Amino acid sequence: MEPVITITGTAVPLDRSDVDTDQIIPSDWLKRVERTGFGQGLFSEWREDPEFVTNLPQFGEANILVAGPNFGVGSSREHAVWAIMDYGFAAVIAPRFGDIFRNNSAKNGLVPVVLPADVAVQLLRAVETDPTLEITIDLETRRVTVPAIGVDVEFPLDDSTRHRFMNGLDDIGITLQNEADITAFEATRPSWMPTSR
Repeated sequence: MEPVITITGTAVPLDRSDVDTDQIIPSDWLKRVERTGFGQGLFSEWREDPEFVTNLPQFGEANILVAGPNFGVGSSREHAVWAIMDYGFAAVIAPRFGDIFRNNSAKNGLVPVVLPADVAVQLLRAVETDPTLEITIDLETRRVTVPAIGVDVEFPLDDSTRHRFMNGLDDIGITLQNEADITAFEATRPSWMPTSR
């Protein structure tokens, strides 16, 4: 995982609520055995409509997804996060996330930003009006700023998740922070016990 401290960019406005993981990445895409290439399947059923927001050229360079409430509800497929990231998004802003989706996001490096509903709607409308609107998500200060529309708001992010993002740590990286202790423990194990080799 790469460290994430600040994300600055433009956004795609997805004005839909209760978007579940099957809508994010339909089940036909879950047959793949690798972790890459899922971006092609992101919202694939919706993208069949040429007017769907991700098909519009004015949103082609966006790296932030602004969505309605209850984004990422439904089944626990990690593929939903992989698809969003593979498509090129570094963060999703919404008033609420499905718990499992939010957890999967944090473990894979996709920043889930929870904003108050009124601010999220203001941001969604502003991005619809101006696709060049620049948004900054700062994990160090835990703030979202959009100077052009006067938004400067704090978002909740627990210390552990913030540390994970800012240091680029997935679960393996967190475990490897204790590598010396693990090595010392393994060195003292009786030879008749199983080893990790």
